[in-house]
Amino acid sequence: MDRLTSLAVFGRVVECGGFSAAARRLNMSVTMVGNHVQSLEDRLGVRLLNRTTRKVSLTETGKYYYERSSQILADLEEADQAAGALATTPRGTLKIHSSTAVVRFLLPVVSEFMALYPLISLDFSVSERMVDMIEEGYDLAIRAVSPPDSTLVVRKLTPWRHMLVCSPAYRDAHPMPKTPAEIAEHNCLQYAYYPYGDEWRFEDADGRQQSVKVSGNVVSNSPEMLRYLLANGQGIFLAPSFIVFEEIAAGRLVRMLPDYRPVEFTINAIYPNRSHLPTKVRLFIDLLVERFAEHRKWMA
Repeated sequence: MDRLTSLAVFGRVVECGGFSAAARRLNMSVTMVGNHVQSLEDRLGVRLLNRTTRKVSLTETGKYYYERSSQILADLEEADQAAGALATTPRGTLKIHSSTAVVRFLLPVVSEFMALYPLISLDFSVSERMVDMIEEGYDLAIRAVSPPDSTLVVRKLTPWRHMLVCSPAYRDAHPMPKTPAEIAEHNCLQYAYYPYGDEWRFEDADGRQQSVKVSGNVVSNSPEMLRYLLANGQGIFLAPSFIVFEEIAAGRLVRMLPDYRPVEFTINAIYPNRSHLPTKVRLFIDLLVERFAEHRKWMA
């Protein structure tokens, strides 16, 4: 029999002063009430109740056991209520990991979320490595590519593509490539975490994929460093669209190979488990989905 149920039944027998009264209170047969108490006594190897035809009374051991088990049940009830309160009023610490490139889009969402839910504290870390979410205790990771671990839950936030770009000064000093193959003739600034390494991939107007093996004098895991070198005419860069779109709009960078599109990726919200998702995590993901929908207009 279920031990917690037996504890609750035993407590009700003591409080009601008998098996029949407890059975009525619990909407349970007298036999079943007796079975639960007997199960506890058999498990413990002691008698908890003295039974007569008129009443039941606690043994000395039963008195001690009732006091301790009542406290356990009260603590459990309090824990249930606290968990329910957390579910309805989000609180506690939300631990998030993000890749560097998407931080600029997360900051307004984080600020809005903290204003909406002031009882939540934030533990926010940034790096390019894919963390072990279970081992390191992360609630959520925001990444610009899908994780290698297929057991994680992935919620797509928005599609995005790279852009092949250079500075106006570089464009004026070098012949512009007309096909992906011609990119190999240029100094290619390479992002260390590009998913396909030194093989840059594109699609033509008919959706056929083309790739080119590139080389250059800089490989870095810092998008900011590559963007700086790019702006100073040091080479060309297959850059995430969301870190160069402002420079393109302002004319500080120019797009290359307009007839070819780099392959598509997605920015994802990644979390360990779909079942019993904490309210604080679900609410943050919902806000991310809503806000990233606004980014799709230019990411497309």
